[in-house]
Amino acid sequence: MNRLPNVKVHMREFQEMMKRIYFHRDSARGPERTYIWLVEEVGELGDALLKGDRAKVEEEMADVIAWLASLANVLGIDLERAALKRYNNACPKCGRSPCVCEVRG
Repeated sequence: MNRLPNVKVHMREFQEMMKRIYFHRDSARGPERTYIWLVEEVGELGDALLKGDRAKVEEEMADVIAWLASLANVLGIDLERAALKRYNNACPKCGRSPCVCEVRG
C-alpha cells in the first residue's frame, strides 16, 4: 500500500493527475466505454458497502473518483468547476445550507 503524501490536492489537480496518467488510454476508449468502467466501479463500491468492508469501500471510492475524473477528461469537462457551479455552498434545490428539502427514501 502506498503511503499517503503529506499534501492536499484540489479536485482540479487530481483531475489533471488522472489526465497525465490515463488520458492516452481514456481518449482512445471513448466516453461510452469510459462511462461503463465508471459504472462498474460504482457497482464494486456497492458490493463493498453491503459486505461492510471499510477498507474496500475506501479503495472503491477512490476508484469511482478516478473514473469520474477520467470521464470528465474525455468529455473536456472541468469537474471542479462543474461541481462548484451546481453545489456552491447550498443545496441546488432549496438553496439552503444545510439542506431543508423533504427527505426521500
